Amino acid sequence: MTQRDRAGGRSPGARSRRAPTAARSRPDAGQRPRPEPGPRRERLRALIEPVVHAAGFDLEDVSVSRVGRRHLVRVIVDADGGIGLDAVATVSRSVSAALDEAEAATGTELIVGEYQLEVSSPGVDRPLRLPRHWRRNAGRLVRVTAGQRAVAGRIVAADDDSVSLDVDGVLQQWPYTDLGPGRVQVEFQRLDEVGDDDLADFDDSLTDFDDSPADSDGPVDDEVEDEER
Repeated sequence: MTQRDRAGGRSPGARSRRAPTAARSRPDAGQRPRPEPGPRRERLRALIEPVVHAAGFDLEDVSVSRVGRRHLVRVIVDADGGIGLDAVATVSRSVSAALDEAEAATGTELIVGEYQLEVSSPGVDRPLRLPRHWRRNAGRLVRVTAGQRAVAGRIVAADDDSVSLDVDGVLQQWPYTDLGPGRVQVEFQRLDEVGDDDLADFDDSLTDFDDSPADSDGPVDDEVEDEER
């Protein structure tokens, strides 16, 4: 029988925290989720995305990994102004119901065996790839490859075509076509705006950022793509 464990997400605002979970299991020590090939991930995305949009949110990413004998299905959602814990819980229930209905309609399991469903909002370490990502991080300090050079600046404004950055007091405007994925920088004098979960997730990307061209097709799971190759 397929088992679904639900996990909460990160609340917006000054502090972020995880919602309590029901019978949530954790991987064994030292056990790292192993991403699986893409076709199933794309089927899940096609099923989940309308549910998330109907709730008034954007689906940022779906990934499927194996943790021991179980699968971990991660669903990342976001919205203008952020997404709170109550909304995350509502989306989690809706996604779980949609998966149940799809399995009942086809008579087959979308994911064979037990799996854990985790719905959350993006952490600060998520790359800024789409216009809405830049817009939702207005006021934050970011690092990005712009043209042929690395730039660190504060997001002043962002629209559908370009982003304006304050770089050392000089306002610079860049079209997204000239930008790689942006990386939000943790400012230690503003740590009260960052939750413990975000700090735990934030890794070497603070200084070692991706300078590949912007991905116009939306966010991807780097580990999944590596596995598919």
